[in-house]
Amino acid sequence: MRRSTTRTLTTRTLLAAAALATLLPLGGAPATAHPAGPDGPAGPAGPAPQAGQPFQHPGVLVGQRQLDFVKTKLAAGAEPWTAAFADLRASRYAALDWQPRPRANVECGSASNPNNGCSDERDDAMAAYTHALQWALTGDHRYADRAIRIMDAWSAVIKEHTNSNAPLQTGWSGANWSRAAELIRHSGAGWPAASVKRFATMLRTVYVPLLTPGSPRKNGNWELVQTDALMGIAVFLDDRQLFDRAVELWRGRLPAYVYLSSDGELPVPPPKAGIEGRSALVSYWSDQPTFVNGLAQETCRDFGHTGWGLEAAAQTAETARLQGLDLWHEGRERLVAALEFHTAYDNGAHAPDWLCKGEPKTGLGPAVQLAYNEYHGRQGVPMPQTERYVAAHRPFGANYFIGWETLTHTDAP
Repeated sequence: MRRSTTRTLTTRTLLAAAALATLLPLGGAPATAHPAGPDGPAGPAGPAPQAGQPFQHPGVLVGQRQLDFVKTKLAAGAEPWTAAFADLRASRYAALDWQPRPRANVECGSASNPNNGCSDERDDAMAAYTHALQWALTGDHRYADRAIRIMDAWSAVIKEHTNSNAPLQTGWSGANWSRAAELIRHSGAGWPAASVKRFATMLRTVYVPLLTPGSPRKNGNWELVQTDALMGIAVFLDDRQLFDRAVELWRGRLPAYVYLSSDGELPVPPPKAGIEGRSALVSYWSDQPTFVNGLAQETCRDFGHTGWGLEAAAQTAETARLQGLDLWHEGRERLVAALEFHTAYDNGAHAPDWLCKGEPKTGLGPAVQLAYNEYHGRQGVPMPQTERYVAAHRPFGANYFIGWETLTHTDAP
């Protein structure tokens, strides 16, 4: 599986406290409404769009306004979009001879062991999304045809996901399936109506049942990844009830994933998990007894899984934005604090003894571009540590359910 490169920085002169000094005050800042545009309006925090209000299409992670913006940058040979697109096109996921490998039963145990179709499904979903992006940005119908071929192959075969990692697997794969299908369906690619219907049935019967319950007692990246996939599928299916369920999961899990001192002495317990009290919460937070702004539930597990959780929350918020709901505002203080906290250590700050026993496992991976673009780019929030991290690591490539976000979300309107 191709991963975005994470470089090891050796500078140890940064202080974590200095990194956090630039964050918004705990009282928060006034709501900032996004201007209305072709991708749909987005206002201050509030209830989800009402039943009967149509969904915006394409509207899963990327919208038409963003695609048009990227096309102008590519036509001008501008950076970093040109390098990011070259990175995409050089990847194995972009190959026009990509052959799908569908299975009726995708069996995924812990850490994908056993791996009976798990990597195949994730790779095919990423390839479908990669081809859909190439089609949307170039107009070359060969890429649309390949994306359709991959999606049709899976919708004709898959029946179930089994074993312990099944809910997470449906999240990883479902997120990219919904993005690919949304772009192909709403771009004039010529996907036959019967095939669209079969793919929609696949999402509703094979993926949705494992996504909607969430995973209350698992590490938080599980439920956030499931939420991200559920929201994308809801938009593709034009299903307001599923969309509202994804919003409910997001609003419950993000406060339980990233700590703020305004939460009190202890983190917010995950909803419906039965994890209450100091002893249980410290254990759930990987035996981390000290809580500071921006610390995440999986920080002391490792930054890689933490990055997945933060990125899934950001991807959900971006899809919601395209549909007129400003989850970005609701999550701003937590997400900015978390990104600045973690990128400071990835940038080389010395870890104090109280943090993960002085030895955090750093390496967020390609998990920062969306939130950085929203908060720093669109809203002008200072994010110096994240800015430094982005400059050092872009272009961000593909990693499980994260794909090509330097290309799609650098300065995206």
